[in-house]
Amino acid sequence: MQIWVDADACPQPVKDIVYRAAERTQIMTTLVANMPLRTPPSSFIKTVQVRKGFDVADHAILQGVQPGDLVITADIPLAAGVIKRGAHALDPRGDLYTEDNVSERLAMRNLMQELRSTGEIVGAGPPPFGSSDRQRFANQLDRFLTRARPS
Repeated sequence: MQIWVDADACPQPVKDIVYRAAERTQIMTTLVANMPLRTPPSSFIKTVQVRKGFDVADHAILQGVQPGDLVITADIPLAAGVIKRGAHALDPRGDLYTEDNVSERLAMRNLMQELRSTGEIVGAGPPPFGSSDRQRFANQLDRFLTRARPS
C-alpha cells in the first residue's frame, strides 16, 4: 500500500498529519503537485512535480495508483477514478469516499457547477478549513491505516 496526496490544494495541516503518519507507519507517501514542495527529510516521503495544467496532477496520480492505495484529495472526479481502480480516497476534511457515496457526490458537484455557470447561484464554496476538520482527517486516516496494515 502507498499513500498519494493531491498536493496542489491540500491544506498544510493535512500534509503535516500525512508526513507524521508516513514516518510512523513506514508507508511510502507521494505528493503530486505542479509546484515544488517542501517536505521533511524521509525515506518514506517523496514529491512528484508535474507541469501546470488542468488535471495534470490528477492524471499522474491515476497512472501510479494501485489497488489498495490511499489517495488524499478533495477532487471528486479524481476520487471516483481512484475508487474505480480499486484504491481508496479520503477527503482532507476526513470523509472517506466509497463506491456508494462518490457517484452521488459527483452528481451533486456537477449540478452545483452547472448552477454556478448559469448564474443561478454565486460563490458558496466550502467553509474555511478548521481545527475540527484537521481532527476528523487525523482520526479517519488513523482508522484507515490501522485497518489496512497487517498486524
